[in-house]
Amino acid sequence: MVLDFRVILSIALFLCACGVNQTGVKSEGMTAVLPADIDPVSRSRLPALDRNQLDAEGQRVYDLIVGPEGEPPRTGPVALSLYSPKVAESMHHLNQYLRYESVLGRRYTEVAILVTAREIDQQYEWTRHEQDAREAGVPEAVIDAIKYDRPVTGLSRQESLIINYGRQILRDHRLDSELFAEAVALFGRQGAFEIAAVMGDYLMAGVMLHAADQHLTEGESPLLPGLRE
Repeated sequence: MVLDFRVILSIALFLCACGVNQTGVKSEGMTAVLPADIDPVSRSRLPALDRNQLDAEGQRVYDLIVGPEGEPPRTGPVALSLYSPKVAESMHHLNQYLRYESVLGRRYTEVAILVTAREIDQQYEWTRHEQDAREAGVPEAVIDAIKYDRPVTGLSRQESLIINYGRQILRDHRLDSELFAEAVALFGRQGAFEIAAVMGDYLMAGVMLHAADQHLTEGESPLLPGLRE
């Protein structure tokens, strides 16, 4: 039995050293093992599409989003959405407005995105937006309050409002009248609505990412704690 154990141990160590995962693809270092149904390039259940794999309408949408000479998207919501070009086009227009033109402004939009990613435990979405939030001016205390599910004590009134708004909507599936009134007072009626619109947009993207089991790119460090990658 001792010999058998040593043989098994030797095989296990050899496989670890080679970095072979369940897809049969060699990975580097401590990269997480991918489930058997995950494509090694797209890192999801749906292989990435090239432009020439799409019909004329799909290519039109591809050119709108990526550009005819653009780098083909391999991971994330854009890569996934191209499987349904009409969905991809609609998502593109909505996301471009909400992320870059919303009356909330970039800082508060990124807070709403992070709250959504945290509430649905969407690792890919969070990891892609944590640094974006910093660059948009979101304080570290706000990022940590969302990431570690902390009270909003000491945060700005606007950021506290958005965090509580998302927690109520996505946990309790309702929003208090008082909280909505505060949102109107701080952001106006359009802004109060667009907080929900941003969260709905990134909830949709997050659900797509969950459905396709989107993993981070190889070597990318997950930033959302307590989740597998």
